Amino acid sequence: MKSTHLSLIAGTLALAAVTGFASLNASDGPVEAGAKPASALPVERSSLVCPAPSTSELAETVYTSFTPAGKGGAQGAAQGTAEGTAELKPALVVLDDDETATDPKKAKKAEEAAKKARAKADKPVLAVKEPGKPVLKEASGSGSPALVGTATGRLAPGWAAQQTTKVTAGGTRGLLGVSCTAPDTNFWFPGVSTARSRQDYIHLTNPDDSAAVADIELFGPKGAVTSEVGDGITVPARSSVALLLSTLTDEAVNDLTAHITTRSGRIGAVVLTAEDGSGSDWLTAAADPAATLVMPGIPADATSVQLVAFAPGDNDADMKIQLMGKNAAFSPAGNDSLHVKSGMTATVDLKDITRGEPGSLRLTPVDKKRGTPIVAALRVVRGTGAKQEIAYIPATGPVGARSSVTDNRAKGSTLSLAAAGATAKVKVTTSAGSGGGEEAVETYTVKADTTIAVTPKPPAGFKGTYALTVETVSGGPVHASRSLVLPEDGVQMFTVQTLPDDGGTVVVPSARQDLSVLDD
Repeated sequence: MKSTHLSLIAGTLALAAVTGFASLNASDGPVEAGAKPASALPVERSSLVCPAPSTSELAETVYTSFTPAGKGGAQGAAQGTAEGTAELKPALVVLDDDETATDPKKAKKAEEAAKKARAKADKPVLAVKEPGKPVLKEASGSGSPALVGTATGRLAPGWAAQQTTKVTAGGTRGLLGVSCTAPDTNFWFPGVSTARSRQDYIHLTNPDDSAAVADIELFGPKGAVTSEVGDGITVPARSSVALLLSTLTDEAVNDLTAHITTRSGRIGAVVLTAEDGSGSDWLTAAADPAATLVMPGIPADATSVQLVAFAPGDNDADMKIQLMGKNAAFSPAGNDSLHVKSGMTATVDLKDITRGEPGSLRLTPVDKKRGTPIVAALRVVRGTGAKQEIAYIPATGPVGARSSVTDNRAKGSTLSLAAAGATAKVKVTTSAGSGGGEEAVETYTVKADTTIAVTPKPPAGFKGTYALTVETVSGGPVHASRSLVLPEDGVQMFTVQTLPDDGGTVVVPSARQDLSVLDD
């Protein structure tokens, strides 16, 4: 008689390590004697999508990609993780015709075109070869494509990518930066607009081999905004769709919240916003609705800060507004609270709230026993008059175990770290450069309820661009963002990217029972 032992923990380990898209939590019940404790394994597959950078012929774009070492790099290899690949390839079709996405017949033709294009394998725009070393690719003009990609094996945990575009003139003048995002099915964008002074394009990118169908809802200060063409938007396989937000409704509204969901498939979603006289930048999705939110990294020299918030549930929200500054947290005079009505978008002008010191905004319930989940984002302005430039800081989750951001330059990079509630210690690793150099490590202590702004020291022998990896060593949660400043003709062009946890590991529950199958 032969005995084959099928361990419950072994099956769970295999499932978690291969999928890498969700965390499996251990049972809340007591752990039986002999059971192994829950453990975290590096994911073995990650996906990212990046929107088409610009329609301007003056656009200069830098693509960068990076996988941090450790927790999947050398550590993953030691655990038997395969070498793997990490490649970003062009989307097959980029649609900027609103009717194509909303007209079923035109969408079907676009999908067929994508299938034909898929037969011709495109070379990767970026391919990471080893953990710890970023790669770089430059592109010019309006033809730079949206990108879709996958990382596997030891290159999957913490895989990050960034596209940074500089446009020196025209309606999209500005520095536009966006971290490429994992595909999902649900996105919130407080801070969009259909006003005549704005040109907001929602970019939807589908990384998969079948079409996705998305719905877009808009909510203004008076509630839902009527839209007859925001439902059933088709995004063909491995393709990208750009929709001008103002074409989805006849109402011109200054401050809106957009909610994007998918009926089928998954997509990446991000908004390109351009504002007359104030520049342009990307607005990434805000963190999921929560009763407490943090927006880290408001520049010290911000001349205007606007808070946009939305309450998606059935209850109104009363929020306490605090700026976590250099030494302590305080509520700004005259703007210490915000009332957000259910189903409506609320705004507050915080003006030059930082007053020469870097800071982060925190929203908490006025009544801690009655916290109502909301979403929020900041519109930040630097400069005045014709020298204005805008960027956005959406509410973001904490760094958690680890997070990385790419495309840091010799000058102009600032890392903001905010400790929301308890003092924390943070490890910051500066990677080798894309063209050479050696990594460096610094440790920072962030006092409770404060923000520190750090100018990273470029790696020794640095060439090209480098990546920053932030890890929470001890203490409370830390929220982080990186700002990049590239001045042009007296304009302090800048962009801000938040650093939520990279999801590079998956938690595997403990085994509570061993299942055995006996075969004759």
